[in-house]
Amino acid sequence: MGEKLKFEYDREADILYISKHPPYAEQESTELGDEVIARLNPNTGEVESLEVLFFSTRLLRNNLFELPITTEMHLVAG
Repeated sequence: MGEKLKFEYDREADILYISKHPPYAEQESTELGDEVIARLNPNTGEVESLEVLFFSTRLLRNNLFELPITTEMHLVAG
């Protein structure tokens, strides 16, 4: 089963962090467009975290917010 997602918001920098793995030096970064940065596992290429820049501003501009990734979601048992 996959890791739980953690959502952290840095109000001062206006960045939403979505992660399933703590950051580490070897992670690779790539910009997915629309000011979204993905942190990737260097061996598998799997997305381990996302940084959504200008998060609050983005929400004010539009009612819809989509991320350019796919996922499977499951409930975590008690």
